[in-house]
Amino acid sequence: MKQVIILLIGISMSLTGLAQTDSTKTESDTIRVGGMIIIKKRDRDKNNDNETKTNHRKKPSRLSTNWWIVDIGFANYNDQTDYKSAEMQNAVDGFAPGLDKDDFKLRTGKSVNVNIWAFMQKLNVIKGVVNLKYGLGIELNNYRFREPILFSTNPTRVTYDLSRSYEKNKLAADYVTVPLMLNFNFTPHRKRGFGLSVGASGGYLYSSRQKTITNTDGKHKERDDFDLRPWKLSYIGELNLGPVKLYGSYAAKSMFERGPDQRPYNLGLRLSNW
Repeated sequence: MKQVIILLIGISMSLTGLAQTDSTKTESDTIRVGGMIIIKKRDRDKNNDNETKTNHRKKPSRLSTNWWIVDIGFANYNDQTDYKSAEMQNAVDGFAPGLDKDDFKLRTGKSVNVNIWAFMQKLNVIKGVVNLKYGLGIELNNYRFREPILFSTNPTRVTYDLSRSYEKNKLAADYVTVPLMLNFNFTPHRKRGFGLSVGASGGYLYSSRQKTITNTDGKHKERDDFDLRPWKLSYIGELNLGPVKLYGSYAAKSMFERGPDQRPYNLGLRLSNW
């Protein structure tokens, strides 16, 4: 009997030890000891640290640069010419005697503007929301005429040419241009955000020519300034709609120094990182 009691006591002690061992469990974020639960604070603090890092936003840089931006759009002009004036109709030295506004109309969709900006920089002025934007590039404009008008030189004069059939007839004017804009970025912490820019640009005319393709002479280029202004001042703007970027410009004065009052404007799509 005594031996049985000793055996029962030994078995009870063994079961108690096993029960204590089984009641202690370790989980990913808690330790259970019997009926008591211990929460590990370290993992929770680590999660809080991770959330803090995730919510932390990088400050906009002071100066950012975008290289090789391309604009593709349409070119046209606002024709405010007084075609009845002596400057236009004088038989001796008039710019376009016998011609009227319809003769200078452009072909819709065929007159194009392409701008190639070597770089643009954005200087952070106020928390990335207000920025100063500037750059350097070339502005290429092709004005395709509906009618067979021909530019002659010394002096510049435009005549209506019925002696040939024109397949192509365009006036090209190319400028080295410097834009300067005030940029408003409404989402400064996003790579492709929403905003707009307004400002002005100054351009210098470095090349101009009339290119024609006719049934008799084939392809021909006449290079001259055609009394175009050597300097071009334009009001400019751009609109950022996430991945879509639009641009526009409107010249402050006529592109000609004498004769027509034709103020060019451009509208199109800008291919840019920001």
